[in-house]
Amino acid sequence: MQSRTNNLKSTIKTTLLLTAIFSISIGSQLYAQEVITDVANDTLAKKDTINTVVDSLKVTKDPIKPFQRTKVDGVAAVIGESVILDSDIDIAYKQLISEGVSANDVSRCELAGSLFENKLYAHHAVQDSIEVRDAEVNSMVDQQLSYMTNELGSLDKVLRFYKKDNIDDFRKELFEINKANRLSERMRTKIIDGIEITPEEIREFFDEIPESERPLFGTEVELAQIVIEPEIPEEEEQKVVDRLNQFREDIVEKGSSFATKAVLYSQDPGSKSTGGKYTLDRQTNFAKEFKDVAFSLQEGEVSEPFKTDFGWHIVKVDKIRGEEIDVRHILLTPEVTRQSVDKAKKLIDSLRTTIISGTIDFKEAARKFSDEKETREDGGQLLNPTTGDTHFELTKIDPILYDQVSKLKTNDVSLVIPDQDRQGRKKYKLITVLKRYDEHIADYAQDYLKIQELAIRKKQIDAIRKWQNEKIMDTYIKINGEYRDCDYSGNWLKK
Repeated sequence: MQSRTNNLKSTIKTTLLLTAIFSISIGSQLYAQEVITDVANDTLAKKDTINTVVDSLKVTKDPIKPFQRTKVDGVAAVIGESVILDSDIDIAYKQLISEGVSANDVSRCELAGSLFENKLYAHHAVQDSIEVRDAEVNSMVDQQLSYMTNELGSLDKVLRFYKKDNIDDFRKELFEINKANRLSERMRTKIIDGIEITPEEIREFFDEIPESERPLFGTEVELAQIVIEPEIPEEEEQKVVDRLNQFREDIVEKGSSFATKAVLYSQDPGSKSTGGKYTLDRQTNFAKEFKDVAFSLQEGEVSEPFKTDFGWHIVKVDKIRGEEIDVRHILLTPEVTRQSVDKAKKLIDSLRTTIISGTIDFKEAARKFSDEKETREDGGQLLNPTTGDTHFELTKIDPILYDQVSKLKTNDVSLVIPDQDRQGRKKYKLITVLKRYDEHIADYAQDYLKIQELAIRKKQIDAIRKWQNEKIMDTYIKINGEYRDCDYSGNWLKK
């Protein structure tokens, strides 16, 4: 059993290293960027199997200088048609250390093994005809460039930092990196797709864990909230529409630059610095209203103002390439008035008083008055985005949320909590603890869902390891130099 536990921990550790190095670049010039992934519809993410989507290594405002090579680069390994250079491993190792990972927690051999796995997945994804849409990758590149520009101050500074001559070449490199990473993710998803586990297997998994080694689950709570958002006066909405109409007139009739208007006035932080640019197709994860308008336009056409949950937009189509389009948009969000804010504050104060007095139940109040559509019908009950269930472990929740709920007892109602929506506009909320579960050793009945997750994770990891061992034998692999002396979890040396 101890060996089994160690193998599970080792596999998860290796996988975490693999996801951390997804942002390592081609060669030594480009050594870190934020990998933006859409995981909402990803089977792997839904099952939270081995945390393959991790915030990748981000460029900071005070970045560590790129690794300076002092010798001709050597080839560490060849996996299929992919070459891994010594410098790739050097850069990955230095970047992990710079991000706070202890040198004692990761060896160069483990890091090399993770890079080998990534290349193996991507190689066989191509062999299995797994497709990654160009629009999806281009959207990721757009977001990365926007992030880098915001962090470093300008696109010119980004190019200088990464030692790139022009934006087109830089975009091509980012495209190839992200496409390979996405292929690797899709391959792992395919490997575990359809894996299920029976109640008998779950029971067997739990019974094989000695009582002294069963996990300790921390204190958990189930939470509900009521959110009150200040109403936006009709005249404020009209001000935004009128301003967008003026932008449109300047662009269509007077020849003004749409991109310049977006840089100067758009309130979308994800595209403002790139002139409002996005690349998308029908499957891109954008608001339906946005896509409906964008795909109804001809090349060069500018839309009338339209509304989404994010605010009001105008859109221009720059290029149509079959089912993929390049668009630019300008987003404006109407302001709330002081009177609306005061009205919302009075309402939530009144709700809190009414709930505490017992006149109305918290869940009933949420259904009647909460402005949060996602939780209103469930009486304000929150779902844990990490696990997908209603339990929140106190030691793992967001620090701000922890401060708000850690001292609440069951059915206590928090004080009114000021908050902001995604446009930065003020809103208010109340939180209650529906149920509290104290810290305890894993119990089969009480913690069935957690035990089920651990059991299926183990089964999926076993499937991935089995696939990897088989594909290593079927793939051209050459490991060179010091990396032949490593003790890998996979049979990379084909001994």
